[in-house]
Amino acid sequence: MSIYQEVILDHYKHPRNFGEIDQPDKSSRAINTVCGDKIFLTAEISKGAIKQVKFSGTGCAISVASASMLTDYLKGKKLTDLRKLDQSFMLKLLSIELTPNRLKCALLPLEALHKLI
Repeated sequence: MSIYQEVILDHYKHPRNFGEIDQPDKSSRAINTVCGDKIFLTAEISKGAIKQVKFSGTGCAISVASASMLTDYLKGKKLTDLRKLDQSFMLKLLSIELTPNRLKCALLPLEALHKLI
């Protein structure tokens, strides 16, 4: 198993930032209608930047790990910079090769982020 696969499994088994913020400034939801994965983001925003962010939902290892890794990255980042994040950013963040079917799973948290901001 490659180191990158181990990182994905670690984020899946021990997701960072899992849960919901009690009184978020913003929230969003993204659903993969093909497989049923669901990601819900809640965030505190201050001075145009993400102060705190959490995710909840259900899904495969790829979508949960992707949400965990993305929420780690988001903390402290300006909303204007986050609007620029795209598929290539997510693939670089995950550092694994994905089949077309798994790509939607990996991009689900990014979809929720774009809805949030």
